[in-house]
Amino acid sequence: MGSPVVLGIESSCDETGAGLVRDGRLLGHAVASSMDEHARFGGVVPEIAARAHVHAVRPVIRRVLDEAGLRLSDIGAVAVTTGPGLAGALKVGLAGARTIAYALDVPLYGVHHLAGHVAADTLEHGPLPDPCMVLIVSGGHTSLLLVRDLARDRIVRLGDTLDDAAGECFDKVARAFGLPYPGGPAIDRAARAGDPRAVPFPRPLPASHDFSFSGLKTAAARWAEGHAGRDLPVADGAASLQEAVADVLTGKAVAACTEHGVGTLVVVGGVAANSRVRSLAEERCRAAGVELRLPPLGLCTDNGAMIAAVGDLLVRAGAVPAPLDVSIDPSAPLEYAALHPAASPAGVAG
Repeated sequence: MGSPVVLGIESSCDETGAGLVRDGRLLGHAVASSMDEHARFGGVVPEIAARAHVHAVRPVIRRVLDEAGLRLSDIGAVAVTTGPGLAGALKVGLAGARTIAYALDVPLYGVHHLAGHVAADTLEHGPLPDPCMVLIVSGGHTSLLLVRDLARDRIVRLGDTLDDAAGECFDKVARAFGLPYPGGPAIDRAARAGDPRAVPFPRPLPASHDFSFSGLKTAAARWAEGHAGRDLPVADGAASLQEAVADVLTGKAVAACTEHGVGTLVVVGGVAANSRVRSLAEERCRAAGVELRLPPLGLCTDNGAMIAAVGDLLVRAGAVPAPLDVSIDPSAPLEYAALHPAASPAGVAG
């Protein structure tokens, strides 16, 4: 008998995702986004996100089951994001996952959101090489990781975001440029008509594995302010900003591969969908003799398939499931793929 079908549920921010994975194979995934509801505020509003998850979680699970041609009773394990993320949003996903696991009497696994992004690539390219270098770039996180066995081994964090993450930088600068939310796709679109050498934006922390995009964000905002009263060359600004971000991300990642003797770089997270990040990573990996792995665009942003992928790995590794009263940890550091925070002393999770 093969491995069970694993249902993954993701609700850490503004996407409600459900995915089904078995033996490393993606059976289906569905996502409902509340992004349009946040757009007029220029960023995610936690209360709106949590309410949107309440309305979306059941339809999304039903949709993915229909897509896979499965019934709820076919699920043999449930995995859910237990952190990091917005507290209210995480609680909605956990409540749904806990209910299904209890009703079906199947194991429940808590998953670290960032480990989910790492595992997303396995659904396209198969098992991760041991070791591999992983660059996670998203709205709230920029991390450089040395990964061995994702389901069993401790994840070694070589570098992290010290202030603004790459995606956060895109969002904030897009607003200064008069571009819509979310800023990442808007910057990418505007940059197509611009000159990436037009503005000499800084490259922060060139000699470190850590990331800092606050100074770059400030430099871009001041550049925009300097054009007050006259037309702002948005395309040039967007192209130059995008080039600076891509240069920093890919330069650090490839250098870390060389330093640690690692032959594979995996780039994941929402900003991994950025066209210049992808193309520059390809150029630099080719020059350095490093294999580059990039998930398909649909698996770069938050989704339930990536959580199901981690759950599938944990099941096949014989990992101990979480207790049904597992809680959430909105600011959980990344140490292991499984994340099973203990319930509160009073017995009330979350």
